[in-house]
Amino acid sequence: MAETSTILASTIEALIENKKYSTLKDIFVTMQPADIAQTLGELGENRLPLMFRLLPKELAAETFIEMDPEEQELLIRGFSDAELKEVVDELYVDDAVDLVEEMPANVVKRILKSADPEMRRTINELLKYPEDSAGSIMTTEYVSLRPDMTAEDAIKRIRRGAVDKETIYTCYVTDNNRKLIGYVTLKSLLLAGDETEITDIMGTDTISVTTTDDQEEVANAFSKYDLSALPVVDKESRLVGIVTVDDAIDVMEEEATEDIEKMAAITPTDKPYLKLTPFEIWKSRIPWLMLLMVSATFTGLIISSFESALAKWVALTAFIPMLMDTGGNTGSQASVTVIRALSVGDLQFSDFFRVVWKELRVAVLCAVSLAVVNFAKIQLVDVWLMGNASVTVTVNLVICVTLAFTIICAKLVGCSLPLLAKKLGFDPAVMASPFITTIVDALSLLIYFQVARVLLGI
Repeated sequence: MAETSTILASTIEALIENKKYSTLKDIFVTMQPADIAQTLGELGENRLPLMFRLLPKELAAETFIEMDPEEQELLIRGFSDAELKEVVDELYVDDAVDLVEEMPANVVKRILKSADPEMRRTINELLKYPEDSAGSIMTTEYVSLRPDMTAEDAIKRIRRGAVDKETIYTCYVTDNNRKLIGYVTLKSLLLAGDETEITDIMGTDTISVTTTDDQEEVANAFSKYDLSALPVVDKESRLVGIVTVDDAIDVMEEEATEDIEKMAAITPTDKPYLKLTPFEIWKSRIPWLMLLMVSATFTGLIISSFESALAKWVALTAFIPMLMDTGGNTGSQASVTVIRALSVGDLQFSDFFRVVWKELRVAVLCAVSLAVVNFAKIQLVDVWLMGNASVTVTVNLVICVTLAFTIICAKLVGCSLPLLAKKLGFDPAVMASPFITTIVDALSLLIYFQVARVLLGI
């Protein structure tokens, strides 16, 4: 794939240099919109408008949706009113809404002015829904049927309206008040007799979401039930739109990216990495780094308060990094596992005590295993091979007991904080590695010095 892309890019460059525009157009019509968008994005701002105008109207609209917001804005600013109207007329409503949300106010005015009155009204309605809700990502372009229709009538209706619908493979059955009562697939309609009524072949176990449901829950429903489309209803169970699988995939990618960035203590951004400036990357990272740096001050205060003890037992100092790192790693394992389970809907806050009990048992097993191995390692390497006389059996015991308790505490902290964050309405991904590590670092030192106080009498 990479080799093919390189050859294609060099071919297009050569054709542009020689102004072989008809050949370029023939190449573009054989490509997928997403591939065209990627190719055009690599040509630079000067060539982009010219190459885009080579595309046929329908292909141009499909390619436009696949482009980055910066490229879309560049094209819109260069479009005439007629060109902009051609593109907007070819867009599905949900794609038009996404476009409006990404553009600055002056560009939005031009887009809405170019849209026909019906699309403009629908866009304004969808923009009223909360951000990241089912209503904000749904489309109103779906097929609605009545239960008393025959299969023949339904197929005729689909044929008349299919051009303007985003999907026709699943049709939804509503009553006279638009209340959702069932669904029927195109396959069922084609295989049914002409006079068969919809009510005889429709399914009634319809899975739906409401307009205010979170988009992540919508995406999880697609994954759980293997759906190609999902109906969206209002508070009175009236069908107001559908979410299609392509939008669900976009949500999954967006949510996964956001979670990864939050887990790495980075402010989420919509831009691809290569299109971010160093200043933008700095701005997304520095607040978290400062917060974590300040919070790490507590670790320094703990060490400072035990300076006299460390001066007496210098050997204890050498093992502080190992204890802190092991605690942070074990806490991160638990937190990442729980965050993932929360994001896919496998866990709820009601499972709190089950999770804690399970992680406690895991923690004990890990603590015993690592403590035993560490005790043997210290005796073999530090005492016998390196001849470090200051590492006595008692000191070794202090280190390993601390390690065991640190692991247990780290696991409990790591599994409980994401669940508590979810309960309080925060994103669980925030309670990932950086925060867990900072908290566990302080706990490991407190445990270390308390154990040393008991066993060494410091």
